[in-house]
Amino acid sequence: MTLPTATFLDLEQWPRRAAFEFFRGFDIPCFNLCTRLDVSRLRRAVKEAGVGSMSLAYHFIAIRLANDIAPFRYRLQGDRVRVHELVHGSTTVLRDDDSFGFATLEHQRDFAKFSLQGASAIASARQCGTPFEPNKDETATVHMTTLPWLHFSSYSNARQWGVHDSIPKIAFGRIDAEGERLWMPISVEVHHALMDGLHVGRFVEGFEAALQEPQVWLAKV
Repeated sequence: MTLPTATFLDLEQWPRRAAFEFFRGFDIPCFNLCTRLDVSRLRRAVKEAGVGSMSLAYHFIAIRLANDIAPFRYRLQGDRVRVHELVHGSTTVLRDDDSFGFATLEHQRDFAKFSLQGASAIASARQCGTPFEPNKDETATVHMTTLPWLHFSSYSNARQWGVHDSIPKIAFGRIDAEGERLWMPISVEVHHALMDGLHVGRFVEGFEAALQEPQVWLAKV
């Protein structure tokens, strides 16, 4: 995989400069928002598409939105804000021996191509005995995980505070039926120096819109 190129934000022209300077010195500079999404139509669309899986489909949507909403591509680098051209997903994969590994899900606009690469990466990460090697250096990613055992209403992440820990973290939970609807919890945790509730709100709104017409998102490009 070729790593995306990156530039740096012009802080002098950034309307959020004051908020950036204020929040980046906090001991706990990240905030987390949880909500739930109706994925009923997405499940039907995945079956109709005949490729991929439900899990790959919601990861696909999340990674596309993270690339479309610029602040999700911002990363702290010293006193500067690095802007990645593209970001990929890094998701946890449970193994048969109850350990877990990491699979890189490469950003694609085409769901079929995304699913092919993603399924291969997940299969490799699922092999027992594979070294536990999270990529600590590359920030052009979004950290992701799924907890299929519970339908959560709050969530927090393990973090090692430092200049590189400004990577957004997204968690998905167990999908529960409620009448004809299927509800999936989602947690989004971001660095407040780089974005606000407005941007997380746009991410959630974009996800909700995608779930209204998932067949459009899963169609071949």
